[in-house]
Amino acid sequence: MKEQTIEMASGIVHYWISENWNENRETLVFLHGITADHTMFQGQTTYFDPKYNLIAWDAPAHGKSRPYPDFTYENTVECLRKILLLHQVETAVFIGQSFGGFVAQSFLLRYPSMVRAFVGIDTTPYGKAYYSSSDKWWLRQVEGMSRWFPCPMLKQSIAKQSTATPRGYRNMMAMLEPYGKDELCHLMGIGYAGFLEENRDMKIQCPVLLLMGAKDFTGKVKQYNIAWSKNTGYPLVIIKNAAHNSNVDNPSAVNREIEQFIEAL
Repeated sequence: MKEQTIEMASGIVHYWISENWNENRETLVFLHGITADHTMFQGQTTYFDPKYNLIAWDAPAHGKSRPYPDFTYENTVECLRKILLLHQVETAVFIGQSFGGFVAQSFLLRYPSMVRAFVGIDTTPYGKAYYSSSDKWWLRQVEGMSRWFPCPMLKQSIAKQSTATPRGYRNMMAMLEPYGKDELCHLMGIGYAGFLEENRDMKIQCPVLLLMGAKDFTGKVKQYNIAWSKNTGYPLVIIKNAAHNSNVDNPSAVNREIEQFIEAL
């Protein structure tokens, strides 16, 4: 994967594309979770690179794409669209983990024809009926509650909550390392509060696959995914020996499910 940059009004965004780009190949776009970065998909990019064009990024306000003071889902989507157009990608398979699934759905709201299929990994649905008043209240408290913890404890808590393996824990801690406490807390706040502002009812027209770690106990992710699958008929596959970052905890199982899904399109 080779590193590229794109300049937006709010900052410079870093992303990575396949070294051997082939316009005749399917393109897969990997969208990481909140406070993470492109390295959480190393287990996927290594596996899929021989067969597909790949794009992975450090989303605006994450990783190397900092500082980025005016994060919104709308300008994040516009940045992603600009990257796709720059590389002449008309349609792609979007693979979004957690917050990355929010970005994918936000993109689907605006540019559905550019998304051939969507894989949601330990993410949750757009749709107002899924979230109770208490759910929304708690999501708005994320930034304030995070500030109660010393920074090292906060990072360890996030890493332990989101992973089930030593590999996953090490990866999450490495992705959290660049952030100071204020930036980390604010990023989680704008990510979740911003989702509430962005959330709306939608009907996804493209094929969808939902993946969820068997040990994903982050918030109500499990309940939301079960309801999402039940209400829409989207297949929900449980990934063994994995928590919220299931693609890092158990990359082989996640890769197998993604590959079968894409081959069946």
